[in-house]
Amino acid sequence: MLTVTTVNVNGLRAAAKKGFVEWLAGTQADVLCLQEVRAEPQQLPEHVRAPEGWHVVHAPAAAKGRAGVSLYTRRAPDAVRVGFGSAEFDGSGRYVEADLPGVTVASLYLPSGEVGTERQDEKVRFMDEFLAYLKGLRERAAADGREVLVCGDWNIAHQQADLKNWRGNTKNSGFLPEEREWLTQVFDPAGGGYVDVVRALHPDIDGPYTWWSYRGRAFDNDSGWRIDLAVATAGLAARAVKAVVERAASHQERWSDHAPVSVVFEM
Repeated sequence: MLTVTTVNVNGLRAAAKKGFVEWLAGTQADVLCLQEVRAEPQQLPEHVRAPEGWHVVHAPAAAKGRAGVSLYTRRAPDAVRVGFGSAEFDGSGRYVEADLPGVTVASLYLPSGEVGTERQDEKVRFMDEFLAYLKGLRERAAADGREVLVCGDWNIAHQQADLKNWRGNTKNSGFLPEEREWLTQVFDPAGGGYVDVVRALHPDIDGPYTWWSYRGRAFDNDSGWRIDLAVATAGLAARAVKAVVERAASHQERWSDHAPVSVVFEM
């Protein structure tokens, strides 16, 4: 079995003080993908930067205090790559991947965007480059007899079932028609060729949501978004047997505005 967990920690230093360390000590994950770490490795306490029993690679952003992705693996990876060959984005702390036996696992933090601003233009540029990379990655992996799993905060809700208030968000970044169409291309067997693993296992439910705004009573009302995805090549997706969103028991017990998403594969 292979258990992979992904979570946007919303600042790892802050999360470590609010319960992440205790959660990490108890997780059964074999691989952990973190996003929005927002710290240089040397700024992290040793037990967070390189906890016992884990092999860790951190990919911070060149811009201090922004973005940042990390991979924690129980076994040493055969190879690690930071970025996806993008002149614009490889220093932005948004992508890191590692080769493990039979599978390449990646942690992704796709830009969040904001309609009518340069942030949205940046998001579109990232999406254009990244889709081309995803296709090439799948093809290279297949030629090598490997599968691919890209986990992270994709910052797009694909379907109406993926966010509570979809009617009020049709003109907002994260649920724009063109963003949703881009994900459709990622999941098109003749296009990106990937599978939304959690949705494949839970096809007929709303959610399960993975992010809730800190504003208002979004968490208490379960008014959330499902934007933290485990996206796999078809062969690996077919081996997924379980997917769970580790939603905190209460608002006070949260250590991030996102919840960990864990997927179990039979390998």
